Amino acid sequence: MRQFIAFVKKEFFHVLRDRRTLLILFGMPLAQILIFGFALTNEIKNAQVVVIDHARDDASRHIINRLAASSYFEVRENVMDKNRMEAAFKEGHIKLAVVFPARFQSDLNHQNHAQIQVIADASDPNGATTLTGYVSSIIQDYQTELNEGNGLPYRITPEVRMLYNPQLKGAPNFVPGVMALVLMLVSVMMTAISIVREKETGTMEVLLVSPFKPMWVILAKAVPYLLLSLVNVLSILSMSVWVLDLPVAGNWLLLFAESTLFIITCLTLGIFISIRAKSQQVAMLISLMGMLLPTMMFSGFMFPIENMPVPLQIFANIVPAKWFYIIVKSIMIKGVGLEGIWRETLILCGITLFFFVISLKSFKIRLE
Repeated sequence: MRQFIAFVKKEFFHVLRDRRTLLILFGMPLAQILIFGFALTNEIKNAQVVVIDHARDDASRHIINRLAASSYFEVRENVMDKNRMEAAFKEGHIKLAVVFPARFQSDLNHQNHAQIQVIADASDPNGATTLTGYVSSIIQDYQTELNEGNGLPYRITPEVRMLYNPQLKGAPNFVPGVMALVLMLVSVMMTAISIVREKETGTMEVLLVSPFKPMWVILAKAVPYLLLSLVNVLSILSMSVWVLDLPVAGNWLLLFAESTLFIITCLTLGIFISIRAKSQQVAMLISLMGMLLPTMMFSGFMFPIENMPVPLQIFANIVPAKWFYIIVKSIMIKGVGLEGIWRETLILCGITLFFFVISLKSFKIRLE
């Protein structure tokens, strides 16, 4: 046991004196959580919108004030002619225009029906759809207030309720995915070059002639990166709560335990790559390209797995990040306990055991 502790200390000293390794371990997770949390989001805020108000009555002013009060829009002008509006669209200065007809309130009072023209820049189809949805929702709220006490017979009004994320923020979707991505990349990449580095520097020969068993060599390589990755988990969760305003709805201890399990899964995968690779460059390339793309494409946080062809859905089942993403969303967003994630937990345990056994069997006690 003293030999094992001494080997772990040696690994710690090697990591802590390498500034590039520290930058990858702690700098990359913080940068990614900030980038994904603030930049890569499906929300649209402060969109430039202009209003052409030909009516200039109380009803149009009420709706304009609601648009201006919303965090989704920034009303630049409330009076603009058609030519200036078209020029603003072409130059990319505005994303949306709302046009009120001349007799808007009169039509609403006497005919119980009035029209509002909403013009969106559809060069970005997703953005245009989102913005027009925001406007429609604001107008619908105003219409609901007008109809209070004046309900029409047989009128059916759907009531929409968004569970777990009523404000439709992007952070509840991206933070669990970023956790899976960061922990996968850091844990796999750092351990993938560990044993290869020992081979290239010649220190592996010293280990092989020592009474140190191969299993203890693998564990000693993994322990420092396990502890450092746990620090990353704490930093990501802290930033999620205090910076991105995303509190943890479930049990913190359970989330921490599941994160530890996923880190161990990634470490065993990294050790396997390190044993099979011939050089540090090859190990790093495999860990980056072989883990980055499957994690982003088949974990479910960027692209819905259900929309993929059946062969790709089957392939996604062997990607550990998919199961961890489900676990984190269930605990952080839905507040689910172990009874709701036991199947995903068992799958991660199985993947971990599989790669650990293969790594142990593949570890060669003789250098070629």
